[in-house]
Amino acid sequence: MASISNFVKRWVRNARDITLNELKRIFTDGGVMIIFFIGGLLYPLLYNAIYYRGQLEDMPVAVVDQSGGQYSRRYVRELDATRECAVTRKCADLREAERLMQQGEIHGIILIPKGFDDAIVRGEQGTISTYADMSSFLYYKNVTMGTSYVMLDEVHAIQGERYSAAGFTDEETRTLISPVGYGENMPYNRSMSYTIFFISAALMLVIQQTLFYGSTLLSGTMREQNRSFASLPARFRGIGVGRVILGRGMAYFLIYAVVGTIVLLLTPWLFHLPQKAEWTEILLLLFVFVWDCIFFSFTWGTMITRRETVFVLFLFMSPICMFLTGFSWPMTNVPKFWQVFSYIFPSTFGCRAFINLNTAGGTIGTVAPEIIAMTIQAVVYYFLAFVAMLVEHYIQSHRDKLLAMREELARKVGFDMEKHVYEIGGEEALEEYRRTGRIRREIPQ
Repeated sequence: MASISNFVKRWVRNARDITLNELKRIFTDGGVMIIFFIGGLLYPLLYNAIYYRGQLEDMPVAVVDQSGGQYSRRYVRELDATRECAVTRKCADLREAERLMQQGEIHGIILIPKGFDDAIVRGEQGTISTYADMSSFLYYKNVTMGTSYVMLDEVHAIQGERYSAAGFTDEETRTLISPVGYGENMPYNRSMSYTIFFISAALMLVIQQTLFYGSTLLSGTMREQNRSFASLPARFRGIGVGRVILGRGMAYFLIYAVVGTIVLLLTPWLFHLPQKAEWTEILLLLFVFVWDCIFFSFTWGTMITRRETVFVLFLFMSPICMFLTGFSWPMTNVPKFWQVFSYIFPSTFGCRAFINLNTAGGTIGTVAPEIIAMTIQAVVYYFLAFVAMLVEHYIQSHRDKLLAMREELARKVGFDMEKHVYEIGGEEALEEYRRTGRIRREIPQ
């Protein structure tokens, strides 16, 4: 029992020292501090500020009424009464309306062609054309929704007039027009706000992306300096790799326990976003998600050898991760390859869980499949990070031997490696090659 107790105490003491060492590295790297604290906390506020008015009401539109009859005038009045559109201009022809759209005075055009009223009187189909300013998705949404709502209402009104003219009673007319009663119900986003639609997914993605980029930025910096987490300071040598990973992970967890709580609990409260989940359920989801992101970052961070690589990944991967969450497009309609590819990222399950829990008002049991998936991910990435650190440690500890083998192979084929490095990069590149064994990629200007 004494030996087990000593082992546990030593294990905890070692993990604590590694955590403190990692925190020291984090808080002495300005770039990492910017990503973690400015990026991690500013991005959610910035997104909410930009999309604060997630609804677009009374969008100015122009009407080109070439019919000029009773039905077309009634259609225009009802369109102007909708929440989505405001008829601010009535144009004589389509060219005038197009000019107004180009000048930015309107964002939609409704064209009612000649013969619209005549077709309805004859019992034929009447058509209306709509044109939307596609510089914003919300313009298109408002034009489409506004005209569709009025069109449905007009269809029912015209049908009622025809049935009444044919001698049907009001009750018979209502039954014929709507044989099956229905009602509109949008419990998760009644106002159809783009903010609620987008921000719920963005908040979780911010946590994953800033944690990944900050930790890999630190890893890339250390590898540029010919040191990494696989080559620990002398006081940490001999400590198990598992202890190192968990100790390092605890440093990031302590930071993101605070950052994540602010992002997922305080930010929605500040901007009056839906908060239908209990705060304890959000913290449980955050706990699993952050550890998943930590081990995910440790695993893929082994591929980052230079500091600037992180910023290239930032531009490339963020939109992909966002759309693979399924918040904007049903995953059932996504090709199978991309569905499987999405399982790589913690955000795929984390965003879905947060939306279902906090926005849709589900319970922890509702999001249990996503939490289980993230737990499995975390375990898999932990062991992958374990293997990656062992491999990197092996390469570093046997670097001199591997370099000697490379030099020997180069001599056998008649290739002078040092001469080659000197001719390409100069004296500075040659010194770096002799010191680190790595060939500089950049060519001096």
